[in-house]
Amino acid sequence: MHDDRYDGDPVAKMRAARMPQEPRKLPIKPGLWLEEASTGFYGQLVGADRRDVVLRDIDGMKRTFPFDGVFFDEDGPVKLAPPVKAQPQARARSRSGSFHVADAPARVAREGRIFVEGRHDAELVEQVWGHDLRVDGVVVEYLEGADHLEEALAMFKPNERRRVGVLLDHLVPGSKEQRIADAVVAKQPAGSILIVGHPYIDIWEGVKPARIGRDAWPAIPKGQSWKHGVCRELGWPAEEQADIARAWQHILSRVRDYRDLEPALVGRVEELIDFVTAP
Repeated sequence: MHDDRYDGDPVAKMRAARMPQEPRKLPIKPGLWLEEASTGFYGQLVGADRRDVVLRDIDGMKRTFPFDGVFFDEDGPVKLAPPVKAQPQARARSRSGSFHVADAPARVAREGRIFVEGRHDAELVEQVWGHDLRVDGVVVEYLEGADHLEEALAMFKPNERRRVGVLLDHLVPGSKEQRIADAVVAKQPAGSILIVGHPYIDIWEGVKPARIGRDAWPAIPKGQSWKHGVCRELGWPAEEQADIARAWQHILSRVRDYRDLEPALVGRVEELIDFVTAP
């Protein structure tokens, strides 16, 4: 049996404890409590330059000591060093990737507008580009479907000063959305409207599928509700409209910034913001 009561050399340990420690470097900062090694004076650092440091004890007495002297803090001996320079911080960015404008004053809304097809489109645009839109004074409205675009424009009456940008789902050659866009643009004053779109059946597909743990969005056969079909394929409830709303809120909660969206969607939204805010 090994008796470990005498492991090590206790005398050597005590001898090592009495040996002087090598002072470590300590960057100065106001408020440090230090003890000057030669005098035992203990006080708070209240001033320093290249040659001297000033300590003030609890009674308010001040004493000046050489900067290059030895001091003690609660962890042992120290040699004072110049303060660490703060590194310049990178400018904060918004979720869209633009520079964040802190404390931006409220801005009166521009006359121009951005129209999107539905509530989910509007909520996604707000989540990612909301900061930019408020700084630029741009209002986003939803149409409740592309079929209402012509009616909304008839009420708004766009012109070169009241420009309208429109984001449509599934804007691909030969689609219903493309026919609507062509007809609308032909009736509006030149330069008053810009209609762009993404190739996805629904705005949900504009979110990268990795954000919901998939390699791709499910392929839903024609003839059935795409959103209901997606929910069923993903194993989510899809019986009521409230189920669809909850599914969307889950998807939306997974979007952190523009990098979680497909580039084909990001580029179109940026294009619309540039159009309605151009001088």
